[in-house]
Amino acid sequence: MDLRGKAAIVTGGGTGVGAATARMLAARGCSVLVNYSRSKEGAEKTAAECSALGVKAFAHRADVSIDEECRAMAKAATDAFGRLDVLINNAGTTEFIPHANLEDATTEKWLHILAVNLVGPFHCARAAADALRADGGGEVINVSSVAGLAGTGSSIPYCASKGGLNNLTVTLARVLGPEVRVNAVAPGFIDGSWLQDGLGDAYDAIKTAFEERTPLRRVSKPEDIAAGILALLEGPDLVTGHVLPIEGGMLIGTS
Repeated sequence: MDLRGKAAIVTGGGTGVGAATARMLAARGCSVLVNYSRSKEGAEKTAAECSALGVKAFAHRADVSIDEECRAMAKAATDAFGRLDVLINNAGTTEFIPHANLEDATTEKWLHILAVNLVGPFHCARAAADALRADGGGEVINVSSVAGLAGTGSSIPYCASKGGLNNLTVTLARVLGPEVRVNAVAPGFIDGSWLQDGLGDAYDAIKTAFEERTPLRRVSKPEDIAAGILALLEGPDLVTGHVLPIEGGMLIGTS
């Protein structure tokens, strides 16, 4: 896809991967709705940075776990831009729970994580489907995780939510084709505030451990994941229903 003159929604766009992706889309000439749930200041800053690159951009609050808010967000984008070509389902949440600690993975935590990480992307894709099909077709990129491929990550509910998102990527690719392509990226350890806040004092040691057991000996930054998203958007238009790991070789490990 040639992104110049196109329009996108980036959920969870106020920080990290979402903010980096929004800026890269804007640099390609793509207008951007920067969604946020809690990070209003970050989303407004990202939208201002995108606008400074010469495109239309604005911050929009919506909780992706609520269907009505997703539908209102899709309408806000099409009203502002006159079209919608790209949906980046990046919004996500987790709880840091050791996998062996089964009792702390409460029903309440399960339902919240699934609502944001799995049901949310479905809500957004459904809300945006008609607009994405118009004007020659569009693309959806889901931001998953290696947790959904390897079953290792911040908690069992998080791993399951991302495994479900990988499956949703395949089923939506079937349903929304041929007009809309649907793919996903699966980051590994991302160097940034999300994991720093969650892991606290253990962050540096865990980051080093990940670096030591991956063939490329480094973890990713938000810009690395955003570059992968852009590669899927701008790359061959026969790719759909696939999950692209971006993890420095973490899934294959070292010899």
